[in-house]
Amino acid sequence: MKLLHKTLLCTLIVMVGCLIFVAAQSKQQKSGLSLSEKVQNLVDMNMKKPLLRFNGAKFREYVKNTPRNYSMIVMLTALAPSRQCQICRHAHDEFSIVANSYRFSPIYSNKLFFAMVDFDDGSDVFQMLRLNTAPVFMHFPAKGKPKGADTMDIHRVGFAADSIAKFVAERTDITIRVFRPPNYSGTVAMITLVALVGSFLYIRRNNLEFLYNKNLWGAVALFFCFAMISGQMWNHIRGPPLVHKTQNGGVAYIHGSSQGQLVVETYIVMFLNAMIVLGMILLIESGTPKAHNRNRMMAMAGLVLLTVFFSFLLSVFRSKAQGYPYSFLFK
Repeated sequence: MKLLHKTLLCTLIVMVGCLIFVAAQSKQQKSGLSLSEKVQNLVDMNMKKPLLRFNGAKFREYVKNTPRNYSMIVMLTALAPSRQCQICRHAHDEFSIVANSYRFSPIYSNKLFFAMVDFDDGSDVFQMLRLNTAPVFMHFPAKGKPKGADTMDIHRVGFAADSIAKFVAERTDITIRVFRPPNYSGTVAMITLVALVGSFLYIRRNNLEFLYNKNLWGAVALFFCFAMISGQMWNHIRGPPLVHKTQNGGVAYIHGSSQGQLVVETYIVMFLNAMIVLGMILLIESGTPKAHNRNRMMAMAGLVLLTVFFSFLLSVFRSKAQGYPYSFLFK
């Protein structure tokens, strides 16, 4: 009897050992690659391209599956023209700047990698992460699953390279100094403008009376004011997206918060302000000694422009300042 018990006990131990071995083998097969192989492959790919491009299989292999002792910053995007993602290309350019800045910086290591997944290459990844919009920037930590804070809020902070680098520093404690490639388009444009103005002044050197034209300088001053109060300088500093998609899949041209704005929104505000000023000018000019009928038409046109476009501007303000109680013609 004791011999039988010992035999059964030995058999049980062997079976448990076999099950543990099979489980370990199946886990190894599921992962596909060991940790050292993953890291080496990522480093080799990173030597060729600072921004790695993954499909669904590579995303599961290097981002989702364990083991993993490195962090991944992944941009999920849709670059194909047929997808009609107007801001994805710009977001890709900014993300590439950050990836290049990190790759060629002294702090580069195998603890952080940058990758992207295009919808046409990995639609299953979007389904896995339950995403229905693009672009999305996510941080996948070395241990554990991504949390809510691991998704970058581009509607609040934009997706400029500096904003992405700040997001990376907050999630990984790795501070990346952004280096933008030299862009000489602004310098060339300025030189061209100066040359054109200089040539024009040289041609008109014998007749420069137009420089004393009050209407000309007034128009220049108005244009400058429209550009500044509409938020063009904010666009230059923060780099907001052109437009963004709503939760229903539509396109939003006005940012829903007073803490942000869109590029198209600034041009809308500039146009509304210009129409309001035009209405005021017409109202003022209608009081000058001119033909009675003409003054009446100018007054009516100015009043309509001022009323309608100020109502639109107030409506835009109401949509951004939640809880603002006042409106005029439109809600």
